[in-house]
Amino acid sequence: MQLAELSDQIEAVSHRYADTYGIDRSETWFLLKLHEEVGELTQAFLMRSGQARPKGMTAQELDERLQAELADVLSHVLLMARHLGVDLEAAVDRKWLLWNRGRAADAGSGAE
Repeated sequence: MQLAELSDQIEAVSHRYADTYGIDRSETWFLLKLHEEVGELTQAFLMRSGQARPKGMTAQELDERLQAELADVLSHVLLMARHLGVDLEAAVDRKWLLWNRGRAADAGSGAE
């Protein structure tokens, strides 16, 4: 699945959620919701790594919670980017993937 298709599907879910609960998905909401999800990810990580009480969860449940929180953070990053008109694929290419192109060019020239 491409990032744009994933974003479309997540947007549909978020839109239905907002309609159901009467939520105004403003720029502030997108940022605060992302922040909330990062906090929940932090809690799940601390619980899974033994740095917070596990609240009676098994190791498997802690792993599943961490995975779910990572999915929530990714989803809210995609929602916020979409709302702000940010092309994340292009931004990642400019910010991160350029290092792969530089490495490939260095390898081809014999430079270390």
